[in-house]
Amino acid sequence: MKRSTSIIAAVTVGLLTAAASGCVSSKDYEAIKADLAKARSELTDTRGELKDLGVALEEAEVEVDILGARIRDLEEQLVIAEARASDAETQLAEVLKDRSNLAASVDDMQQALAELKRLQALAELRANEYRAVLAKFKSLIDNGKLKAKIVDGRMVLELQTDILFGSGSAKLSDEGAATIREVGGLLGQIADRKFQVEGHTDNVPIKTKTYPSNWELASARAINVVKEMVDAGLPAKRVSAGAFADSRPTASNETEEGRAQNRRIEIVIVPDLSSLPGAEQIEEMFNAPGA
Repeated sequence: MKRSTSIIAAVTVGLLTAAASGCVSSKDYEAIKADLAKARSELTDTRGELKDLGVALEEAEVEVDILGARIRDLEEQLVIAEARASDAETQLAEVLKDRSNLAASVDDMQQALAELKRLQALAELRANEYRAVLAKFKSLIDNGKLKAKIVDGRMVLELQTDILFGSGSAKLSDEGAATIREVGGLLGQIADRKFQVEGHTDNVPIKTKTYPSNWELASARAINVVKEMVDAGLPAKRVSAGAFADSRPTASNETEEGRAQNRRIEIVIVPDLSSLPGAEQIEEMFNAPGA
């Protein structure tokens, strides 16, 4: 555009100079006019090009603004996407943690269920043992010589001392000895069990040379029952004697009937503690060196 303007200016100056001097030929004049026309045409074209360039520049600036806005939108979406991805990772970690905890809980429940089934099987086994004991002693129970009961989780066979001993005596009567021998023989058939014979009295005091108190009487009666059982064939290592005197009454001592119930021999079937949960750990702890 500067070139065309310069050309036009130069031609115009030339024409004016020639006209002033009066020495321009017609041929030169026409040539100058042609150059002027050409310069004006080029100037017009250049102006058109500049106008087009201006329009194109404006359109480009609009596109730049649009692209800038799009870029900002994409950047915002990227930030949102990254935040969601972070949230998803956190949620996934929580899900995996919950899944791990759930798996652990399932394992714990399965172990607990297995332990419950084991305990149920042991309880059923013990119940079957008690049923078997009841079956063995059915005839003695039916004729009233013996009672079977559960005390503190232990099976107890109870015999009233009035049918075993005379009043204030620890010597077994003939009928009593026969009953004890029969009971001892049946106990010997119960495999892998130990027994404790316990002597109980009423609260009526006794004070003799042989038995200064009910403790001595209860103890002597329990020991004599144990001896009779051992003589009948029950292994001595499977039976022991104990005495409680009048410390564990089962009935009121205010009546003769109640006192008669309290005068008794109890044969306890000692539970097998090795079947209890944690028994092995307890045994190891107590048997450890230095314990």
